[in-house]
Amino acid sequence: MAKLHIKKGDIVVINAGDDKGKEGKVLSVDPEKQRAVVEGCNIIKKHSKPSASNPQGGIVEKEAPIHISNLNLKDPKTGAATRVSVRVDENGKKVRIAKKSGEEIK
Repeated sequence: MAKLHIKKGDIVVINAGDDKGKEGKVLSVDPEKQRAVVEGCNIIKKHSKPSASNPQGGIVEKEAPIHISNLNLKDPKTGAATRVSVRVDENGKKVRIAKKSGEEIK
């Protein structure tokens, strides 16, 4: 299982694919497959049969996972896409740092 530069709840910018340039919040991350689901991006149409939870059935639109390599974290200071580095702070904890501004990512 690889360590990823993106966590659930991060604001990311998509840098490749149909949704290039869009921003969204990360809803979930799958470290094994190196994919993340981003809110409002990579929407697919899924055909669902009628069931107890969805008695009508029909076509449901939902977010599909995007590969981590197509995502960049949004810089908290400048608002642009940035790469991420890791630094150890004075308390001995690892913190993520935006490469563009040097700002800590919360």
